[in-house]
Amino acid sequence: MNMKKGNRKLIAMLLGLSMAMSASFGTVSVFADEADAGSEDIIILYTNDVHCGVDSGVTYAGLALYQKQMEELSSYVTLVDAGDVIQGAPLGTLSEGEYLIEMMNELEYDFAIPGNHEYDFGMERFLELAEELECGYYSCNFMDLTTGETVFDAYKIIEYGDVSVAYVGVTTPESFSKSTPAYFQNEDGEYIYGFCEDSTGEALYAQVQASVDEARAEGVDYVILVAHLGEEGVTEYWTSDAVLANTTGIDACIDGHSHETYVKYVENADGEEVLLTQTGTKLASIGKMTIDADGTISAELIEEVPAEGESLVYTDDGLAVDDEMNQFVLAIEEQYADVLQTVIGYSEVDLTDSDPETGDRLVRLAETNLADLVTDAYRYVLGADIGLCNGGGIREGISVGDVTYYDALMVLPFGNMGCVVEATGQQILDALEMGARNYPEENGGFLQVSGLTYTIDSSIESSVQVDDEGNFVSVDGEYRVTDVLVDGEPIDLEATYTVASHDYMLISCGSGMSMFADATVLEDNIISDMDMMFAYIMDNLGGTIGEEYADPYGQGRITIK
Repeated sequence: MNMKKGNRKLIAMLLGLSMAMSASFGTVSVFADEADAGSEDIIILYTNDVHCGVDSGVTYAGLALYQKQMEELSSYVTLVDAGDVIQGAPLGTLSEGEYLIEMMNELEYDFAIPGNHEYDFGMERFLELAEELECGYYSCNFMDLTTGETVFDAYKIIEYGDVSVAYVGVTTPESFSKSTPAYFQNEDGEYIYGFCEDSTGEALYAQVQASVDEARAEGVDYVILVAHLGEEGVTEYWTSDAVLANTTGIDACIDGHSHETYVKYVENADGEEVLLTQTGTKLASIGKMTIDADGTISAELIEEVPAEGESLVYTDDGLAVDDEMNQFVLAIEEQYADVLQTVIGYSEVDLTDSDPETGDRLVRLAETNLADLVTDAYRYVLGADIGLCNGGGIREGISVGDVTYYDALMVLPFGNMGCVVEATGQQILDALEMGARNYPEENGGFLQVSGLTYTIDSSIESSVQVDDEGNFVSVDGEYRVTDVLVDGEPIDLEATYTVASHDYMLISCGSGMSMFADATVLEDNIISDMDMMFAYIMDNLGGTIGEEYADPYGQGRITIK
């Protein structure tokens, strides 16, 4: 397995267990029973952006219960996932995705596509997991550039009696910058994997259209696009809206990536309405799409599973779940639960990644007290002038009370390793500008800071230029980032500063931060980000996170005009 050093350390420390591995790909065509599908509805259950949240929302055990309930109503029930399952919490980090694949197999998913975070444990590891996932992964635009062929099949046809449905997969080209760019490259830094990316979206539209046309040529009755594309905060020409607006022949689209919740209709290239839906994140809801006997396609989002069925049990929180699946999940969680509850400190304040007034995620477009804590940990523990962290790397808040290993892993679930580079003031300014380019929309590359303050003038339109893979190229106009101060002094664009962050951004140029590609690496793979938080709380704060972090909106390091 292609494990990061930090992950190996965590697994050795917390697990000490071996994991059985099984391999099989799903077939291209799966047949239901031979009954006449004209007499029954086709029910398609769908999830997206689970991010290891198997106990969140309706839960995987709740999904299993609902799946059985639907199977009582129809012989034609299909379970689909639209990407970003295996990463996002200790469950995924400690097993490098293994436990989530086991759960998907237990649920008997019929179709799945890779989201950008399926690649977070490295390409070698992902391809191992793809062999273990019994239904297989599908994607029409995940390309092996050395052969010019798709890595996986583009689509899968499922036959429901005399009705056939083609499920076509598509993965966001933002995977380059929203996973780790190096995972898609060879040892010489050349891209050997791609996603039909270009600066207009036309290459993506053409690839999707070709796959839809190929499926239609096989005589299918319906085409469902299963996408990890998204809308809010996504590159405009790679959104699900844009793909649908530039293609034909798609009857409905199950989407993911942007963590939104909706069922709506958008127009395709012929002006026809296409159903588009997304379920949010961490099982906030289950999607239920129905193809009625008369051909009507509809969808709804299920936020609470009915308390019905022979397999029904209740969790301690009163949720209706399937007993067998609940026991399966608990058996996995119990293997490391005790160690994860080890206390590493105490917080006198709530530390947040969200706006306490609205509940909306804030860390990808503004400062928060939790982001201040994380970047302080980088700067102080690694002894640098400046600490940086991408907002997308901070995934969960911490409540008042004991802080445990579990809490730290929920905040920083990627297993990134700390490193220090020497960067010029110009490189740092460009990084801040790159992070601020989407404001007021979210950006996973939005930079949280320590040892530095800056202002974003949102009245200035961003002129950041990126390449087809989303990597920084230049700023062609006025900078919207102004008033940058390092330790209270104006930044010197020609001077060099020591910058502490993680390998994802400073070494692998994640979030498109290619300005650091030539930076001098002073220290690499020093300590995992989780251990850095632990060390900062214990050594620098004396074990207690106090009033200096009380303001949820931070300490005034980032100003928005």
